[in-house]
Amino acid sequence: MKKLKGDASVCVVILTYNEEIHIKRCIKSLEPIASKIFIVDSFSSDKTVEIAESLGAVVAQRKWKNYADQFQWGLDNCGAESQWVMRMDADEYLEPDLLEELPKALNDVSDEITGFYIRRKVLFYGKWIKHGGFYPHTLLRVWRNGQGRIEQRWMDEHIVLPELSKTTMLKGHLVDDNLKGMTFWIDKHNSYASREMVDLLNNKYHLLERDDSLKTNDDPQAKWKRIMKDDVYSRLPLALRSTIYFLYRYFLRLGFLDGGKGFIWHFMQGYWYRMLVDVKIMEIEERSGGDVAKIKQILSEEHGIKL
Repeated sequence: MKKLKGDASVCVVILTYNEEIHIKRCIKSLEPIASKIFIVDSFSSDKTVEIAESLGAVVAQRKWKNYADQFQWGLDNCGAESQWVMRMDADEYLEPDLLEELPKALNDVSDEITGFYIRRKVLFYGKWIKHGGFYPHTLLRVWRNGQGRIEQRWMDEHIVLPELSKTTMLKGHLVDDNLKGMTFWIDKHNSYASREMVDLLNNKYHLLERDDSLKTNDDPQAKWKRIMKDDVYSRLPLALRSTIYFLYRYFLRLGFLDGGKGFIWHFMQGYWYRMLVDVKIMEIEERSGGDVAKIKQILSEEHGIKL
């Protein structure tokens, strides 16, 4: 791995499970800026670990619980001696504009800056999803070592910094471009739906302590989305809310301008997925009668989610 000078060194943490199709692309894009790449693998059965280690990454394997638990373990155990830490997903890569910008930003940054936000492009079958509220999607992806932690939620977890931390925005992009196909996408979002169900049920039944630290953090986009989800969307009637959300995204936020592939994306991600979450909630509420102990039992026995 190439090491940037002085305080600009970066340790990148990535979670993997059967990512042989993506991991080389991801690591190669990080080589110009990463002093260390630390991968937490959930016992992949393909060549993910072999490929990652051949490219110089350090790999640890650990049983999966959820993303937040796994990533925080990675932060706590990556052994980073760098000034900065970066979060990446295996199906993401950095564009040349960000690779050029980031080293300069890290070398020139003032001491008061704790983290950097990066704009993410989402590609779907090669189509850049520019509308429907998906771009610009800004994410805190680089922060000073020891300053960031990940929210302890089952879905939609963000990196949070200490209160009053100052951040800045980079102009460059990272790209989310999953190559595994629609069957994988559906299976993945079915799993996401179960995790999202936990957070929405938790808002109503208080199944476990809720991590609301994002709402006090310096992240206006993420904070607004979280407030809308927890305090507005979650209180709307099941099924109706997923319909409203799709119509809002596709028409009011101009998702239709993304064309034919964009329609598939917005329908599947903005309607089908949201409806699936609601059907899962409806089913578990009807079967449990709203009894918290029964909800937890069903989550454990049928969804593999142990609270």
